[in-house]
Amino acid sequence: MGEKVVAGGFDLSDRQAYRRKLRQCLEGLGRLLDERRFDRPKNLMGLEIELNLAGSDGMPRMMNAEVLERIASRDFQTELGMFNLEVNIVPHRLAGRVFDQLAEELRTGLAYAHRKANEVDAGIVMIGILPTLAQRDLVSANLSDVDRYMLLNDRMVAERGEDFVLDIQGVERLTCTSGSITPEAACTSVQLHLQVTPGRFADVWNAAQAIASVQVAVGANAPFLFGRELWRESRPPLFQQATDVRPPELQAQGVRPRTWFGERWVDSAYDLFEENLRYFPPLLPICDEEEPLRVLDDGGIPRLQELVLHNGTVYRWNRPVYGIADGVPHLRVENRVLPAGPTVTDVMANAAFYYGLVRALAEDARPVWRRMPFEAADRNFEAACRYGIDAELEWVRPGRSGGIAKVPAVKLVRDELLPLAAAGLDAWGIEPADRDHYLGVIEERCRRRVNGASWQVDTYHRALEAGLEREAALAATTRRYAELMHQGEPVHTWPVGFPGPS
Repeated sequence: MGEKVVAGGFDLSDRQAYRRKLRQCLEGLGRLLDERRFDRPKNLMGLEIELNLAGSDGMPRMMNAEVLERIASRDFQTELGMFNLEVNIVPHRLAGRVFDQLAEELRTGLAYAHRKANEVDAGIVMIGILPTLAQRDLVSANLSDVDRYMLLNDRMVAERGEDFVLDIQGVERLTCTSGSITPEAACTSVQLHLQVTPGRFADVWNAAQAIASVQVAVGANAPFLFGRELWRESRPPLFQQATDVRPPELQAQGVRPRTWFGERWVDSAYDLFEENLRYFPPLLPICDEEEPLRVLDDGGIPRLQELVLHNGTVYRWNRPVYGIADGVPHLRVENRVLPAGPTVTDVMANAAFYYGLVRALAEDARPVWRRMPFEAADRNFEAACRYGIDAELEWVRPGRSGGIAKVPAVKLVRDELLPLAAAGLDAWGIEPADRDHYLGVIEERCRRRVNGASWQVDTYHRALEAGLEREAALAATTRRYAELMHQGEPVHTWPVGFPGPS
């Protein structure tokens, strides 16, 4: 949500008043779009990474407040769970050696944060889901002590009216319940921002939706939850179920979940904000004093606070973002698909692949979303989450004959998408050496069929074969992961297993 929210009660009229303000905000957004008031693109990219805190034993540490106090940097902020942090990198121009520059900034910042965390027997672990998290760790008492998280939890629990149910059938099956949204905190991701003009927004968003599955297939890094081996990228089913305010009856009626892939290609950013109002009741009906239409009438730029707040409680995997910088409004596509980690190099490789591919596809004269049904993109996303690097995906056949065919994700990436991503990075003006280095990481993952998830699973099973019990094997896997993560070599080079008994 990103804004300071003060906890408090709401009466019956609050939601109606908030809904009226939301409609005014949506009308204001429409006017801004019609009047072409938005900023011209500066080719700006932004990056946020959610992190875990774990001790030298590999177990989670519920102490983000103490660690943040020691880090004492505005780049690092709290997140939902007490074992979470988030690092935010200031926007950079997408050109030249930006990926190497970002990598150096991240390495420096994370190394400093890790040293500070070590002072209280904690450490930074960049991973999709910490394998050693137990159900007892994800309870409301371990929510970060921040008003907006407490209030959001209270509202979502009240909206659901009963315990949240987790039921994920993967390699193994996990079934349990939770009285709070805290299990959502297990999901730690990378968020990639791209500022776009209104005229380009739909093409970029549609391209991002089309390739979400490919991002997950090559980048999966969350195969475990509560001691069970589930999907290769278990964050999406976990996030959906942990935030699902629909009781079973509403699910049976087809009411949309708040964590949502979407259901159609769009024609403008307005479509997405309008859907948010049409389908999702307000969770936090907090009205700002601003009158957005009057601000527009007076020649100003409205903050559209209600629209922004509501947008932050609809968890799309590619989210539209409205913001203001230096008094000028802008639009961003926020890509929320990727898990954190495994290393800074891997994060930068995932980012380079995304920014290059999304540009190439958005500028294609025969865009993939005109040739592929949205339902195929949705099915692809689930397949990639389930099977990771071994997924098979539906994609348009090359040539004018068209049609859809199933193809292994690794073959699709190596034969078709990596050359497109390279062309997209060239269009951004990325230095060829950086382009080749980071896309080469993606190519090697595909060639070796290795990503963070496959390494975790293989190492875990090696630990079981060595005689370790399940919990000890997960802890050994986590400790070894953290060790290799801080050494920094990309995950496709990591040796499977762990040295010696643990």
